[in-house]
Amino acid sequence: MKRREALAVRVGPLTIGGGAPVCVQSMTNTDPHDLKATVEQIQRLAAAGCELVRVAVPDFEAARLLKKIKQAVAVPLVADIHFDYRLALAALEAGVDKLRLNPGNIGSKERVAAVVAAAGERGVPIRIGVNAGSLPRAVLEKHGGPTPAAMAEAALDQVRFMEDLGFTALVVSVKASDVRRTVEAYRLVARACPYPLHLGLTEAGLPERGLIHSSLAIGLLLVEGIGDTIRVSLTGDPEAEVRAAYEILRAMELRARGPPVIACPTCGRCQIDLARLATEVSRLARAYEEPWVIAVMGCVVNGPGEARHADLGVAGGRGEGLIFRRGRPVRKVKEEDLLAALAEEMAALAAEARTDRSPGKTEEGE
Repeated sequence: MKRREALAVRVGPLTIGGGAPVCVQSMTNTDPHDLKATVEQIQRLAAAGCELVRVAVPDFEAARLLKKIKQAVAVPLVADIHFDYRLALAALEAGVDKLRLNPGNIGSKERVAAVVAAAGERGVPIRIGVNAGSLPRAVLEKHGGPTPAAMAEAALDQVRFMEDLGFTALVVSVKASDVRRTVEAYRLVARACPYPLHLGLTEAGLPERGLIHSSLAIGLLLVEGIGDTIRVSLTGDPEAEVRAAYEILRAMELRARGPPVIACPTCGRCQIDLARLATEVSRLARAYEEPWVIAVMGCVVNGPGEARHADLGVAGGRGEGLIFRRGRPVRKVKEEDLLAALAEEMAALAAEARTDRSPGKTEEGE
């Protein structure tokens, strides 16, 4: 697919737009005043593959902790600012890599100008983050509600204001909680400005609903070449957001991280507890970054074929399974021992990958 051309924006060591890979971000949900819990969650997010982490800054105590958080983690940090522009100034002073501002609640243009000046001095980019639920009153009255056009206008008004101030290190988002408004708003903004776009829904919901709606909205836009960074907003553990983001990018053939686990839907022919096994294999696979394909199949109809085409696979039988590695059967294992056996095979694949990458290894393997 041909991606929309966007200007490149630097966020610490990361590049958003400019043809860079679509980057994955998330947001902490710890108490922003709890330094230890917040740092630990950011480190877990980074280990899961998160490339940019946003932290809520509700008050000056939280703003002051940003400096310590920044010192303790390697991933770039975004300060999420609402209502009080002075919190943005404090976050910049603390050394954050990026700001998120909502033009619907940040205050007067003079206050925004003060933030823009401080960000410009430090080379810190700003995301103009428009939410359908908090648009400026004048825009709502003009459009009769939070329509896609209203969302786009609120974002583009802020873009033009910052451009007039000479500030162009911008990322833009226009999020609603439903797919149609979100997609149409992004289309409008994508046609009207050259800046990178941060994709996502706001208030997407619990994992089942949130995954479906986020995948539709983000996927539709990515297919059209729109989008430079994504956040899959889910109620619950933010690590799940990171895994979901990579699955969306994998489905769009844009990026891959870690082994995908494919599993059959099961039917009356399945004679092992496939759902439990696939769930546990998926959990084990998270420890690896290699994009192997792992197939966990339940019976002899499609199982052997799918397992043979995978890097690692199992085809289930009556209380047992036949394990395949890259097209060849390697052993038959009782059902109760399958998980341990698959864990051993994953470790062996990883060891082989390390050997292949070792210095001095020639293309002929000598």
